[in-house]
Amino acid sequence: MLTGKQKRFLRAKANKIKPIFQVGKIGVNENMIEQIIDALEKRELIKVSILQNCTEDKDVVAEQLVTGTNAELVQIIGNNIVLYKESKEDKQIELP
Repeated sequence: MLTGKQKRFLRAKANKIKPIFQVGKIGVNENMIEQIIDALEKRELIKVSILQNCTEDKDVVAEQLVTGTNAELVQIIGNNIVLYKESKEDKQIELP
């Protein structure tokens, strides 16, 4: 579980990055979860964009991503979800 200070730190870092995944009409599927797990292992902090044609609510999508990847939800801002998961092999981000 992230503290408020750690979430603020990660939100500041996430401000500069662009979304690398998009959730569309079909929603969250198993293949997307696997790819996000791989991306989190390499980057630790990623953004996921929710497209206009996504039929599910962004809170539901965020919950599916968090449970599927075992990542921490940093924030939902607009149609973007920011996820963090500490890397086992390639740790890059030092949390305060």
